[in-house]
Amino acid sequence: MSSSNDTTAPPSDMKITINPQRAAALLQNLSSVQQRVQSAWSSSLSPGTSPSTAAAPVRVVAVSKLKPASDILALHHPAAAAAASSSSSEESASTQQSQGQGGHDHFGENYVQELVEKSRVLPKTIKWHFIGGLQSNKCVPVARDVDNLWAVESVDSEKKANLLNKGRAERNERLRKEHGQQAMDENGLEEKLRIFIQVNTSGEESKSGLDPDSPELLSLARLIRDDGRCPNLHLQGLMTIGAIARSKATTPETENEDFITLRSTRDKLAADLGLQNKDELELSMGMSEDFESAVRLGSSEVRVGSTIFGERPPKKDAKVLEQTEQEKN
Repeated sequence: MSSSNDTTAPPSDMKITINPQRAAALLQNLSSVQQRVQSAWSSSLSPGTSPSTAAAPVRVVAVSKLKPASDILALHHPAAAAAASSSSSEESASTQQSQGQGGHDHFGENYVQELVEKSRVLPKTIKWHFIGGLQSNKCVPVARDVDNLWAVESVDSEKKANLLNKGRAERNERLRKEHGQQAMDENGLEEKLRIFIQVNTSGEESKSGLDPDSPELLSLARLIRDDGRCPNLHLQGLMTIGAIARSKATTPETENEDFITLRSTRDKLAADLGLQNKDELELSMGMSEDFESAVRLGSSEVRVGSTIFGERPPKKDAKVLEQTEQEKN
């Protein structure tokens, strides 16, 4: 869209400063993760199968919670980082440039307010995943206010699904009024919000998610897939956050029980839903400490944060924009 209502760009006066050294380190970290994913996927192929030269069919979600917008922009728009690096003085790279430069698209956030703030200052070409614990009172705001929200991965009740459907409907109505249906389609602003149902595979009381054997799992899946009841949602798959102890104990020679459980739960759910292909339901499993094990067990998506971005600051110290950027704007 090339009007003043352009949904692919943030406000034209918004500038985010990219540190070239930081950008180079982030890009190297992401590349390393992608290479490790590729290697793990290749090793998972059946004996006798020739290693594929194609990219591994595994999505990498860069978990950027508590990290500044400049880190995300550096990965999403490498050309901006390169421009900053080639400049003799520190310059601000405009976020209004669309991605289109071989950058990374998928980013994950854990806190609704932080996600909303970042979505307002970063390019609309980013595909946001909400992966944190989701309270019912946050469902409508996150689905309504983040135009380019690609998926919510922590749904564990019909109440939350219905509220997300309501919020997405309000978002769709607003965007149609502002830009028109054709412009939405042309710019990839999809009407349906992808949903992952969270499954508590470890049985830990501290973890959210449905029990793998809970009858609620099937009823929730049917609700999300029902165009009559949730026309603005799409069931993308299942998600789990495995037990830390199991992740640390996993080696290339052993298998993580949480991932085995999620895979078998997905297979049963697909059969109960009458799906011809179980892979119609994705598996979102694997984080920084265990993503290679997850890939070997069939993960469709891994959520990697600290391995890419480094250690996170305390929540009270985290800022979407650096102080100098806030002063400029």
